[in-house]
Amino acid sequence: MDDAALAKLLRHARTIAVLGAHKDPARPAHYVPAYLYQRGYRILPVNPRFAGEVLFGERVRADLGEIQEAVEILDVFRRGEALLSEVEKIRSLAPGVVWLQPGAEHPGLEHALREAGLPVVAGRCLMAEHRRLLGEGG
Repeated sequence: MDDAALAKLLRHARTIAVLGAHKDPARPAHYVPAYLYQRGYRILPVNPRFAGEVLFGERVRADLGEIQEAVEILDVFRRGEALLSEVEKIRSLAPGVVWLQPGAEHPGLEHALREAGLPVVAGRCLMAEHRRLLGEGG
């Protein structure tokens, strides 16, 4: 996805599901979605460890299958190899893009997602790209 397409996606997206969201503010899986939340995005946290708790104003879901609303971006903080069995759930969610944070990349997963018709951004930090393309307030 080129910069123009990413900038357009970030300008128009409203809802971001965060797979592997964490409640520890020192972890990227917390401060990246916190940054996005502060910029007006609705964050849907997903992590079975914290299911039922509230993060970013939303109840933490245990599983992607619990999300019933439209999601423009699926932001992934889990290792890619752990998600190979989740491709069908991700496809069913039908996000506008699957964003694999640094450390979440996996060639087999990326291939399976693209084969399922889903755009993929891999190995790039969503917060850093947001700042670069739209600026701090973006």
